[in-house]
Amino acid sequence: MNNFMFQMPTKYVFGKDSHKGIGELVKPYADKVLLVYGGGSIKRNGLYDDVIASLNAQGVAYVELSGVQANPRYEKVLEGIELVKKENLQLILAVGGGSVIDTAKAIAMCIGSGDVWACFSAGAKLEAALPVATILTIPAAGSEVSPDAVISYKGRKLGFSSQKIRPVVSVVNPDIFKTLPKNQIANGVCDMMSHIFERYFTQTQHTDLIDSLAEATLKTIMRNALLLMRNPADYEAWTEVSLAGSVAHNGFLGCGRVQDWGCHAMEHELSAQDEKVAHGAGLAVLTPAWMRYVYSENPKMFYQFAVNVMDIKPDRDEEKVILAGIDKLAAFFKSLGQPNSLQELGFSLNAPLEEMAKKCSGEGFVGNFKPLYWKDVLSIYKACL
Repeated sequence: MNNFMFQMPTKYVFGKDSHKGIGELVKPYADKVLLVYGGGSIKRNGLYDDVIASLNAQGVAYVELSGVQANPRYEKVLEGIELVKKENLQLILAVGGGSVIDTAKAIAMCIGSGDVWACFSAGAKLEAALPVATILTIPAAGSEVSPDAVISYKGRKLGFSSQKIRPVVSVVNPDIFKTLPKNQIANGVCDMMSHIFERYFTQTQHTDLIDSLAEATLKTIMRNALLLMRNPADYEAWTEVSLAGSVAHNGFLGCGRVQDWGCHAMEHELSAQDEKVAHGAGLAVLTPAWMRYVYSENPKMFYQFAVNVMDIKPDRDEEKVILAGIDKLAAFFKSLGQPNSLQELGFSLNAPLEEMAKKCSGEGFVGNFKPLYWKDVLSIYKACL
């Protein structure tokens, strides 16, 4: 196990009706906030009215920024920055899923960087950020507890990480999720599982405790995801999945180990190429192919996964067990209604895979379990066709 420091300063408020206290939660940070959300769903389900009532009750003024889309765009971030400066706003309140929260984080960066996009594209240093608060509407990205944000601009989809943009308050009410369509449930499940895989598969030795926590979280997600596919209104199943989604990406499961993140890098090129591609669906296609490509780098880790997570019977034939575990994971994704090929995602046999692979790896490589240079990425893309 490697040395590490873990810090999660986010005040995490969980349970039924928890969103109704958002005014009291943000009041210590701001008298005037930017309220960021996506489409009209929060108005149809009453969430918007509850949020406004809570802000009004605490005397917190607000300015609205709506219309955030999936694979959030920098243009919307610029709209928000303009409002922050014009209205002298003190906190960004995101009511939505990962795209809305990531947009809020990027807007919050405006006080600490003259060029927010330079932080994403060139790793420019962020000196400060406005506080961010969230009310989660789609459990998936884990952005409600993470220091990360991903934004798209001019055909590029890039991430940025800083403790300065980790939310100060996040509210998770599982009752909100009961009206989500099954495809969004499936995409969210695949995303949160991938957040665990990116940390779990490591070459770092002696990581038994975190391994076991990661395995338990994966099994919790899978077991309850199947319940939700049968009954999306199952509140108790949502409590398990939504909490697991936050645990998956709050950083603790990555403590003491070298993390990978190759699959996320490869998927970002898919959804940058075609914005209709859902992040979770892209990960569902890529993850089994990545596993088959890299497992020989550390068969013990994949054998452990197959036995402890996928419930494959132990056998002296190590490779047989490993491949059975990967196949069972792919079958699980398929049982959620996810695609299992790039063609099912909408990519043709003539897709510019080489160009995408080179963008993904740049002049170096992505991932750490097995460093993936552009030719490796291309091989994985081709295996997914």
